[in-house]
Amino acid sequence: MVPDLSVDLAPNNPRELRLRNPVIAASGCFGYGEEYAGIIDVQRLGAFVSKGITPERRAGNSMPRIVETPAGMLNAIGLQNPGIRGFVKKYPALWETWTVPGIVNISAESVADYANMAAILDEQPAIAGIEINVSCPNVARGGYCFGWDPEMSAEVTQAVRSVTTLPLIVKLSPGASDIAAVARAVEDAGADAISLINTLVGMAIDVRRRKPLLANQTGGVSGPAIKPLAVRMVYQVAAAVRVPVIGMGGIMGLYDALEFFLSGATAVQIGTGIFVDPGLPIRLIDDLRHWLEQEGFSSIDQIVGIANDGFHLGAPHVLTAWEAAGV
Repeated sequence: MVPDLSVDLAPNNPRELRLRNPVIAASGCFGYGEEYAGIIDVQRLGAFVSKGITPERRAGNSMPRIVETPAGMLNAIGLQNPGIRGFVKKYPALWETWTVPGIVNISAESVADYANMAAILDEQPAIAGIEINVSCPNVARGGYCFGWDPEMSAEVTQAVRSVTTLPLIVKLSPGASDIAAVARAVEDAGADAISLINTLVGMAIDVRRRKPLLANQTGGVSGPAIKPLAVRMVYQVAAAVRVPVIGMGGIMGLYDALEFFLSGATAVQIGTGIFVDPGLPIRLIDDLRHWLEQEGFSSIDQIVGIANDGFHLGAPHVLTAWEAAGV
């Protein structure tokens, strides 16, 4: 029997978000889909997520804004995008001709802007869902990141939920002091699914010039270096909520993806790995099916969370500083 790879990322939403397989191209790494359409068979993906869309057009940060690291990369693109109006003029019509679900990632600096963008997207064809990036500064709170605080994250989620019935995915920030608390808050506020982790903040120095390599000084760290952190956070969040969890962070092949599924992820997103190998997401779909068949599983659902002892039974044990240090 050929294993069933299909998943539903919004089982509690009447509009649902059914994917033929659990492999998703991550925001910021796949453009708007058309950039890779001539390189891979985009239609085979479970779904893809657009670059982050903001209320107004953004040109992005100054160059250089990408730096390779020993186990990944640093980026400070600065959310370069055409703005919500520019986006809806072009991409929904294109996506309507495709069968693969297109999810729109949105970023803003106020609750009202998040809601306004969601209301606009609700009226567009071919939008399968919205991914809310809460790793943005809340101007009304002095620039404190929405995603670091359960209350602020929930406020954004609730505002977006009030203007659209589209499936909502909330993308969490690894900078939160208690990421499980943030996850529970956005679930209670109406999130249909939760994705994590976003990039961590890092820096690289040009020793010769004695200055930061990025024009923005700091950037987002992604790639294999962050995978252990991402797996741990997915494990914690999957044990704390009942909505589907989408894992990401350093997935470069089958066994990386399996770690996320076993820790509680229903689906995975591929980001930096696409820059290394654009064919990675398609190969991963085939590798997953082959592995499940070899191991005797009939569906991807059967392996979700089986490495998580407390899966969906409450918050897992959180390491103390002594335990984390191995004392």
